[in-house]
Amino acid sequence: MRLKSSLIVALVALSSLTAQAQYAPDASTSYTAMEQQSEFLDSLVHSWYFKRNVAVGTDKKYEPTFRSAAPAMSDSAMDLVYIKRLESLPTIFPMTYNANVKTWIELYTKRNRRTPYLIGLSDYYFPIMEEILDSYGLPLELKYLSVIESALNPRATSRAGAVGLWQFIYSTGKMYDLEISSMVDERRDPIKATHAACQFLKDMYGVYGDWALVIAAYNCGPGNVNKAISRSGGKTDYWEIYPYLPRETRDYVPAYIGALYTMTFYEEHGLVPVKPDMNIFTDTVMVKEKVHLMQVAEVMGIPFEELVELNPQYRKYIIPGNSRPYPLRLPVKQTARFVAMQQNIYNYQDSTLLGKKEMVVTPPEFKRSKYDTYSYGTTTSEYTAPSTTGKKKVTYTVKQGDTYGYIASWFHVKVSDVKYWNNAVSNKLSLGQSLEIWVPIKKYDHYAKLDALNFEQKQAATELVTASTGGKKTTGSAPGSKVSSNKPVDNSYVWHKIQSGDNLWTIAQRYPGVSDADIKRINGFTNADLTRLQTGQYIKIKKK
Repeated sequence: MRLKSSLIVALVALSSLTAQAQYAPDASTSYTAMEQQSEFLDSLVHSWYFKRNVAVGTDKKYEPTFRSAAPAMSDSAMDLVYIKRLESLPTIFPMTYNANVKTWIELYTKRNRRTPYLIGLSDYYFPIMEEILDSYGLPLELKYLSVIESALNPRATSRAGAVGLWQFIYSTGKMYDLEISSMVDERRDPIKATHAACQFLKDMYGVYGDWALVIAAYNCGPGNVNKAISRSGGKTDYWEIYPYLPRETRDYVPAYIGALYTMTFYEEHGLVPVKPDMNIFTDTVMVKEKVHLMQVAEVMGIPFEELVELNPQYRKYIIPGNSRPYPLRLPVKQTARFVAMQQNIYNYQDSTLLGKKEMVVTPPEFKRSKYDTYSYGTTTSEYTAPSTTGKKKVTYTVKQGDTYGYIASWFHVKVSDVKYWNNAVSNKLSLGQSLEIWVPIKKYDHYAKLDALNFEQKQAATELVTASTGGKKTTGSAPGSKVSSNKPVDNSYVWHKIQSGDNLWTIAQRYPGVSDADIKRINGFTNADLTRLQTGQYIKIKKK
């Protein structure tokens, strides 16, 4: 097992990605697990896109059609069939077969007649997920996690408050840069949430190097997986640590295998997919005005319910595009029409549907990526574009271990300014990436030399703010000089000196009203950066 620093394990464990699902292997608790999964499946048939294409009547309208299944077999013969089919799957994940896996296979193929709706809905969501998984270099079969998490329902909400296709709880959704506000909940956004899930899965694979353990950690957090490994005497095989895992997690991998099996071999069980009456082919346009989905629906002649289903992240059916651009997903043939009709759409019954108009400060112009949720670390009303008068542009190449926080301190600029100059929309940096930074012309030679220094030399060459400078940043000392150990002075923040054993969660507990996600955002840390924090290092804590 490949383990990174315990810091990232502790951090992510304390901010568990999902609320712990009610899975359990024994008879006394497995009914609860399967009942919850059945509830998610049942919710599918009440979605607009399914109700629209079935006849009005009793609940029988939701019963799917079954083909004639294969002749009944004995249990032992069926076991051999299951084993052979699982072994034939071209997956990286090991397809283990046992009694628990069989229970979940039979739940999906025999005991829940909503499964055909799930299979039909996968035609819409799986292509989206596969493209994103592939971009992260992750196994495509991880898309089946969303089946056991939410039954492909972007509005699924667990009893513990986990939301969306991938069931993020609030704190971890924020940690992975998902916007969660009164108007927008990107945990419900299939694209944004899948990106966040991929980041978590990739982080966990870097810790464990084993997909079964990664999937277990997805459910209960790496802290509980680490405890199970320890209690088992250091074993790192999922089935060997199985008895030591939390009860609700033990059936998570069997459920995953059961879902993967069913979605692949449904025809062999006589299941006929129920296709949703929704536009499979969609595209997005960026909306720069506040608009209600009803305005779009009535002017363009698109069913309101369809727009709601295609854009589940908007809690009040309002896109707050007056604060920053937001995506609107439409049937692909309607995108050009929207662009041509948008002014009519914005004006249609705006006072009725939107209420009193609000004054919003327009953010500075800059390029945004398709998935942008970031506004340079500040609200749009706080941020002022930096002046380049009297400054000269220097180019810096990103090295291993660099963060926006470090880079900003080396060049004595703000993190938000570095991001502005480089059209950055997240906290992520790539090795070899070139950054443009504007520095005073008189000090250009000093800053131009930083690109050739290693990490320790840059730290030594750049003093942080000290009391002796009256809160102003110095131009830095010569390479090789000792880094100042004085506490930085900046009245906008509280400065915390990292002690042995600290992580962002434990630090946040000492500052009421501050979360680990706040500290991560203010300092521009990525998850990889958290593994490189050093004892004695100062980090910023925003005053409350």
